[in-house]
Amino acid sequence: MTVSYLASLGAALCWAIGGLIAIGPVRTLGAFSFNRLRMVIVLVMLLAVTLALGTWRTLEAGHLLGLAASGIVGILVGDSLLFRGLQVIGPRRNAVVYATAAPMAALMSWLVLDELLGPAGLLGLLLCTGGVMVAVFFGRPSGDGHAVERLEGRLIGGVAFALAAAFCQAAGTILAKPVMAAGVDPIAASCVRVAVACAGLLVSGLLPGTSGLFCGVTPRLFGLVAVNGMLGMGIGMTLVLVALSDGNPGIVSTLSSTTPVLILPLLWAYTGRRPPLGGWIGAAVTVGGIALIFNR
Repeated sequence: MTVSYLASLGAALCWAIGGLIAIGPVRTLGAFSFNRLRMVIVLVMLLAVTLALGTWRTLEAGHLLGLAASGIVGILVGDSLLFRGLQVIGPRRNAVVYATAAPMAALMSWLVLDELLGPAGLLGLLLCTGGVMVAVFFGRPSGDGHAVERLEGRLIGGVAFALAAAFCQAAGTILAKPVMAAGVDPIAASCVRVAVACAGLLVSGLLPGTSGLFCGVTPRLFGLVAVNGMLGMGIGMTLVLVALSDGNPGIVSTLSSTTPVLILPLLWAYTGRRPPLGGWIGAAVTVGGIALIFNR
């Protein structure tokens, strides 16, 4: 059990580090260009793993439609919105707002799949909402702040992007849930989802008025995007699978959702400036709400 829970925290740490790594490339390339390059790299990685392990055999024709829909909603649209939010409000606020994907998924499961939520789950939803509000609106750094914390646009707009990304992530999870319940290998399923999203992102880069597929990508930016993809979709998701193989799903889900808290000391070390008190309180309350939802 201890290994499972350490793996869960390791996944959250990977996603926290990934957010800090992504901020520079996202603000240089833009959200869509960043996500396009990231998905191409991740697809190559997932294809290699799926072919090497032979897990594609768990896929059937009937699974493809649900996974494709999940990939379009959760990755093509959701991840692009997530990185747009990151571009505007920075990694700390973005991580807290995006954590609402967990309670949104729980609420959708209750409404769509008729899964029990209960009083503890409802309280968790309220705590998540309150925690996000505290972290975003009472967690502003004093003075000019570091460039990583700088707003590039309106705060409310960035929050809206991150919330929309969380909604898409939750919806993508619900769309994929029946397929995963049928016993499809998670890596093979991720490969299909990423392939569909990647195709959509590549097509979008060829539309009139766009800057092209990989315009402005330098070797350094390519390396940073590759590391971000490896941490998030490679190491992070692998650690979650390891954790779920032996750990309690509720505890694993809670621990792997601690990214909003783990990113704070990383941000402190990176910028040399202590994150505001509201950021710490809001992140802790948000994770506490997630804990109630998953362990109700």
